[in-house]
Amino acid sequence: MLWTNDQELFALAKRELFVAVVGDVMDTLGLQRQFLPPQIQPLTRDMVTIGRAMPVLEEDCGPTDAPFGLMMDALDDLKANEIYLCTGGTPHYAVWGELMSTRAMRCGAVGAILNGYTRDLKGILSLGFPVFCYGSYAQDQAPRGRVSDFRCTVHIGESIIHPGDILFGDCDGVCVVPQAAEHDVFHAALEKARGEKHVRTEIENGMPAKEAFAKYGIL
Repeated sequence: MLWTNDQELFALAKRELFVAVVGDVMDTLGLQRQFLPPQIQPLTRDMVTIGRAMPVLEEDCGPTDAPFGLMMDALDDLKANEIYLCTGGTPHYAVWGELMSTRAMRCGAVGAILNGYTRDLKGILSLGFPVFCYGSYAQDQAPRGRVSDFRCTVHIGESIIHPGDILFGDCDGVCVVPQAAEHDVFHAALEKARGEKHVRTEIENGMPAKEAFAKYGIL
């Protein structure tokens, strides 16, 4: 075994892998709807996160609804190596911020991935907490949105994300690795990534791309 627990797997992935190679491997395994929409991007290009999904369902709220709904319950329920994954509602307000990042870090979470906006950009960047989203937008959630459920299955774009699925994000976007396939996906991704390093050396030494692909099946 190349890893025996999540901590080892995630450290190995951050050290040797990148989202594109994991996505390529899932394509070959027939998992071809595993990327979140391309507008979900890291706040800075060097941000990387990998962890277990803790899905959170947002909805627009009415004038008589309590502000935030179950948001604080969801936030306080985060566990080590989990990622707060939020979707639902409308993109007219931010669903994340600096204080939420601070609490998430205290819980041991390793990132937030939002099908929408964050706020408090400067504060989040000062914390160094990985956030993937549409961008920053200051309009507050309190009178406009609420969390209606968490640790539930959600749909984002073409992807279905279950609690505990692995989310991997870098400057090329975010992919979803289903729990049932994670062993095969990460073993194959490591093999492919290590093979790509060898092919790169061959190309740097003058091998034509067509010849490299014919010989190694990698490009």
